[in-house]
Amino acid sequence: MPTSTRPRNALYAQSGGVTPVINASAWGVIDTVRQHPERIGSLFLARNGILGALNEALIDAATLTDAQLASLKTTPAGAFGSCRHKLKKDAEFDRLVALFEAHDIGYFFYNGGGDSADTCLKVAELARSRGLDLTAVHVPKTIDNDLPLTDCSPGFGSVAKYIATSAREAGLDIASMAPTSTKVFIMEVMGRHAGWTAAAAGLAAANADTPPHLILVPEIAFDEARFIAAVSQTVERVGYCVVVASEGIRDGEGRFLAESGATDAFGHAQLGGVAPVLANLVKEKLGAKVHWAVPDYLQRASRHIASATDLEQAIAVGQAAVGFALEGKKSVMAAIVRDQATPYRWHVDAVPLSDVANKEKTLPRDYLDAEGYRLTEAGREYFAPLIRGEAFPPFVEGMPALPNWHFDDVAKRLVPFKG
Repeated sequence: MPTSTRPRNALYAQSGGVTPVINASAWGVIDTVRQHPERIGSLFLARNGILGALNEALIDAATLTDAQLASLKTTPAGAFGSCRHKLKKDAEFDRLVALFEAHDIGYFFYNGGGDSADTCLKVAELARSRGLDLTAVHVPKTIDNDLPLTDCSPGFGSVAKYIATSAREAGLDIASMAPTSTKVFIMEVMGRHAGWTAAAAGLAAANADTPPHLILVPEIAFDEARFIAAVSQTVERVGYCVVVASEGIRDGEGRFLAESGATDAFGHAQLGGVAPVLANLVKEKLGAKVHWAVPDYLQRASRHIASATDLEQAIAVGQAAVGFALEGKKSVMAAIVRDQATPYRWHVDAVPLSDVANKEKTLPRDYLDAEGYRLTEAGREYFAPLIRGEAFPPFVEGMPALPNWHFDDVAKRLVPFKG
């Protein structure tokens, strides 16, 4: 608990790839802070993640209108902007210290995935090393669902619902045209090192003959000959084949099938598109007509078909993060704990941030069958509760009612940051 009795200010920021429900976590943080004016003074919202903190581009949450607050629960993407930025320069750490002191920041809430957990931990360690009275709490989100120590990550349930729905709908399209047109359809989904999103598509399959027929995940090495044989056998048996593949599938020697050669701010390899690689392979080996699609940003912006469970959890981790901070819990993440599968019951608990940062949770092998291509009952039991329930946004004239965000920055107290 902070040593001072006066209310300290707080800073919230969004980071990494955005999700259909990350703004709902922001709502959870803002609404809970407003309920404790005796403990937390002003809540500042950083523009574009940690970059907003470095550039002192801050929004006072008190200036948000009731309509803007309500829209946070129904709008995808990052209302306050996000970023991918790895803290590594001494000048950046010095700048953060200056910002915290200039704006009397006593609480830091960072909403993001694995790399963001690393940033949050770095900020917590910085505060400790510099003698700052700062409580840092990580608010989880990632559509990849690869954060450890949490049953699932907010954002994933809605993406899983979108991908499974798309696989079922596209499967019907392919089935109707297969006699004279496309025989194989390949959908590439996000998932660099973990196949959670691809595996969730298996919820669309009612039996062995309904799509997706083949699921490809990074945890199982891609075998070209085995894959081609499976596609051929499926087309012969069913008349067509639908494949859902993680972007990060690798060959037997650990090489990405679609590595572009570039890297991002955290040093991760940029992937160049596995769907066309697979499509060309099928066309070359089988001579079949193939179509492919990459939902890409569509899957993580799909608020129109969000999971009600996912929305509820996104709000809950934001609320819990503030609660943990007020309890004096430092350097923790608000994690979702599954109490039971049927009916699905869960709660939020605090877990050490040091056990989350720079770690990944991969897909359990028993979630896919012996062939590694289809969802098992164990996998279905895990995924099914996460996509349940509908949480439609309001619609106006047939379109989702999405705001054009506009926020004013607070007055700067520091000189411009030169980096």
